[in-house]
Amino acid sequence: MRQNDGVSFTSSPLKIPLSQTPAFQLTGTRHLAFQLIDSLRNRFNNVKHHLTQFNVSAQSELGVRSSTRRSPLLCFASVSLAAEKQSIGRSPLLYSASLSLTQPDSTESTQDGHLATAGRYGEDRVLVGEVLVRNKDGDELERKDLEMEALNALKACGANSALTAWEIQEDVDRIIDSGYFSSCTPVAVDSRDGIRLVFQVEPNQELRGLVCEGANVLPSKFLENAFRDGHGKVVNLKRLDQVISSINGWYMDRGLLGLVYGVDIFSGGIIRLKVAESEVNDISVHFLDRKTGEPTKGKTKPATILRQLTTKKGQVYSRLQGKRDVDAISAMGLMDVSILPQSAGDAGKVDLIMNVVERPSGRFSAGAGISSGITSDLLSGLFGSFAYSERNLFGKNQKLNVSLERGQIDSTFRINYTDPWIEGNDKQTSRTITVQNSRSSGTLVHGNQHDNSSLSIGHVTAGVEFSRPLRPKWSGTAGLFFQRSGAHDEKRNPLIKDFYGSPLTASGKLCDDMLLAKVECVYPGSGNKGSSMFIINMEQGLPVLPDWLYFNRVNARASKSVKLGPACLLLRLSGGHVVGNFPPHEAFAIGGTNSVRGYKEGALGSGRSYVVGSSEVSLKMLGPVEGVIFSDYGHDLWSGPNVPGNPAGARNKCGSGYGYGIGIRLNSPLGLLRLEYAFNDRFAKRLHFAFGNPK
Repeated sequence: MRQNDGVSFTSSPLKIPLSQTPAFQLTGTRHLAFQLIDSLRNRFNNVKHHLTQFNVSAQSELGVRSSTRRSPLLCFASVSLAAEKQSIGRSPLLYSASLSLTQPDSTESTQDGHLATAGRYGEDRVLVGEVLVRNKDGDELERKDLEMEALNALKACGANSALTAWEIQEDVDRIIDSGYFSSCTPVAVDSRDGIRLVFQVEPNQELRGLVCEGANVLPSKFLENAFRDGHGKVVNLKRLDQVISSINGWYMDRGLLGLVYGVDIFSGGIIRLKVAESEVNDISVHFLDRKTGEPTKGKTKPATILRQLTTKKGQVYSRLQGKRDVDAISAMGLMDVSILPQSAGDAGKVDLIMNVVERPSGRFSAGAGISSGITSDLLSGLFGSFAYSERNLFGKNQKLNVSLERGQIDSTFRINYTDPWIEGNDKQTSRTITVQNSRSSGTLVHGNQHDNSSLSIGHVTAGVEFSRPLRPKWSGTAGLFFQRSGAHDEKRNPLIKDFYGSPLTASGKLCDDMLLAKVECVYPGSGNKGSSMFIINMEQGLPVLPDWLYFNRVNARASKSVKLGPACLLLRLSGGHVVGNFPPHEAFAIGGTNSVRGYKEGALGSGRSYVVGSSEVSLKMLGPVEGVIFSDYGHDLWSGPNVPGNPAGARNKCGSGYGYGIGIRLNSPLGLLRLEYAFNDRFAKRLHFAFGNPK
């Protein structure tokens, strides 16, 4: 094969930066392909071989003067890959090919130093008899599959075809675009049959190793899987582009500020990926005035806010983690907050600015409600409430609540202090101290007195409990409480027996004293349809003094909701058991609004053990109104006679039964309102009204 003299090549390691442009940047190539055509034209004007003469106007349009002397075709090809500054985000690997064909000895140029180029249409054509693909030295490629890849990429160039400069340049671009070659040079060669167009290509190296710099959070397993199929094969830049896009996508899907910003391919087939991950340099809190938006002094201590963050200095910043941090701070109920990442002085790092607008932390409130423990008319269960709460005591998010609830029968006075995160504890443990004096109806177990008067049970309680997360969506609570309880009639006279002679205290004295150790485990679920809930708690009476009660009580509740098209099925199950010496009024009462509907509160039974199951189907009707169909079943597991004094047997409670009915529910500003009409297995009917979800 005879080629033109003076053909020169240069080669270097391939360096592939990234660009923002979504297409290949093929710059400075179009007029160079025209130079190839013009060079061919000059040669064959002299040798008169298979080509017609070009007219003067065409020469003027191309901007290249024809020469009468026979000059060799001098050409030079290289791959130029330029990049602009790129913002963090997912972007493909972009590269460009630039074909440069120059004649070193020529000093001729067009006016103003600009080359004139012909348009795509109306260009002169050159007849090509044969098209070949060879390596950069002009020899056949060792790998025939790569030769076929280059030939398959050609669209315009073929044997016995008349080609324009534009068409040759497009096929050069297509060969580069195949991804298997780092350079491509079109060379015209004289042959007996005419012009032979040879595309001299330089294949990429085979992948032999990978080096990834700056990737601290990117899993090595992810990189191994991404490059495993390409190991030992010729590097395909299009495939490499996809791999880099997947790496950038991994960061984006996790909200991390990171991306691949550079790629180098070294001799020996080693690929080096340069990854930039934005680490958190500093976190600062700025308080803003709610009305003016100007900087102000905050009440909350910055340390109280910062300890809520899972984002720490030195770790790669995650937008998703930042959103969770904002939600955690907002859940405190004390402030509105936003997190703004800003570029830090050090390259690749960000500063987080937290703008905080505090809300009023102290308030008075008043309200009203209906007690669920009332077995007579609803009006007798009405009560009013008054409370004062401070939600940011000492600027540490500590809470103090003082409340009073008063009704015709029930009353509660409570002082409650909560530190939601004990200082110095890394497990987010909270502490709650409670002092309470309450009075509630005793008719659930003991019914009314002979003159239809009611009795009440009084409790004085003081104690402390600690809570902390155990695992995602699980929390645990442990506490120690002292409690004194006793029964009274409507005139506040103490009672030790009811009308049927059943004891009202376990000790036989006017009051029972007990020291209770409490443990509780809660899985609250999401609260949405399709979620689950589980609660189990245990109380252990500790007989520190001989007269103090000794017993153990376990209680558990679970629920599961299932979507049935537009409807929702809710299943609930609860049960419990108590052993030891316990007050009769602490027996498990069965029947009522939150138990077996269709019965009065506690009218179905009371025992040492119980189980209650419920199912209901709810369906959206109009706006916030839902329709409900339900059924309940409860059983005391034949434990009623084991309660001291057998209060259930004395009142002829059957111990087991079921109820069913329909109802409507309204999501109101006051909460969920429930109105249900139920029938029981004894053909009795009852209307139930309550606030909140069934327990």
